[in-house]
Amino acid sequence: MADIIVKIINKSGNELPAYATADAAGMDLRAHLETAVTLQSLERVLIPTGLFMELPAGYEAQIRPRSGLAVKQGLTVLNTPGTIDADYRGEVKIIIINLSNEPQTIHPGDRVAQMVVAPFVQVAVQPVTVLTETVRGEGGFGHTGKS
Repeated sequence: MADIIVKIINKSGNELPAYATADAAGMDLRAHLETAVTLQSLERVLIPTGLFMELPAGYEAQIRPRSGLAVKQGLTVLNTPGTIDADYRGEVKIIIINLSNEPQTIHPGDRVAQMVVAPFVQVAVQPVTVLTETVRGEGGFGHTGKS
């Protein structure tokens, strides 16, 4: 039994998003296309899903790449993870980019991304002039790597 309910209008004719295994975190999203779309190397395209959702307040849907699509075809989600807010009611669309050196084709009904629904918190921003000191301090990218 699901912990929360996400209402979905499906105008695609594809199956609804579903978990492939009992412990899967993400549900596959499929391309809602009339005809196949071919992306040239480094080309990006907005792929419609035909899905419209109503997420409960306090939740977001994160759109993430599918690892198989990335490793086999070099296709990935450009703004990953993409966020769908609980108050958005438009069609879910996926920005796909071809990072391979060859043209890659997306066919109608292809699984193009995965969606993870997760709770979030909103914070209050407090302006200050000093931050609490830590051991790490200003150590940034790679600061704990090779010396």
